[in-house]
Amino acid sequence: MKEGDASKAVTVSGAFGATPKVTIKTPLKASSLERSVAITGDGSEVKGGDSVDIAIAAYNGTTGKELIPATGFGGTGAQAIPVDATKYAPGLVRAVECLPLKSRVVIAGSAKEMFGAADISQLSIKATDPVVFVVDSIDKAPTRADGTPVAPKAGFPTVTLSKTGEPTITIPKADPPTTTQIAVLKQGDGEVVQSGDTVTVQYKGVLWRNGQMFDSSWSRGAPTPLQTTGVVKGFQKALEGQKVGTQVIAVIPPADGYGKTGQGDIKATDTMVFVIDILKTTR
Repeated sequence: MKEGDASKAVTVSGAFGATPKVTIKTPLKASSLERSVAITGDGSEVKGGDSVDIAIAAYNGTTGKELIPATGFGGTGAQAIPVDATKYAPGLVRAVECLPLKSRVVIAGSAKEMFGAADISQLSIKATDPVVFVVDSIDKAPTRADGTPVAPKAGFPTVTLSKTGEPTITIPKADPPTTTQIAVLKQGDGEVVQSGDTVTVQYKGVLWRNGQMFDSSWSRGAPTPLQTTGVVKGFQKALEGQKVGTQVIAVIPPADGYGKTGQGDIKATDTMVFVIDILKTTR
């Protein structure tokens, strides 16, 4: 992708990984996606199908003001994205692909081109408005737990993994447990997850009642960062104290789930089953 008048109209200063200082010659005119490389990294090349941790700052090209708060800079809260424009915002995908890791780029285009099918109704911009992203490609993110397989415990649902690592969960013909049960399927040897950490995970959740999937990061195409204190109690129990690289299965009854109200397809009486790959933790 080539640079153009729009991307060259953005001045960026600051070290890689640090929150950038950005000046935009407004109002910007961006009729197609344009990319300028502010810092050329020395890491491996980012290719289609990778999952990449990024830091991002986003701006309204008409006013020069931030669209959303900058995230991932200063070593905190990097966002993992799939390098696949059919699954994620095209502007972010085009920002990092075919460049070495540790690069910083400016990419500009219309909101529609930058965000694709994503809902932008909360950003107070129109599809035709110009948008600027400043993106640091930090590292390639793992997409599956790499720990040592552990023999499954009796009575738990059975788990099989596809070539990509996505789990299929089969529920036994038995009543669910009445308390949260957790078992390790792969034992990692990385950093220990602590309470309050933001943990990047791949996960799939199904109902014990019928095996129906109700949530899955695999279906969205990228790992998900979650704070341990921002999820249901059973999920929190499954994360805290585990090591990065570990895969766990958690059987969570309503008391440690969504309680007496349920949520969506999850009834108040439903026991949930999650298989969780713990990929990274930050604090």
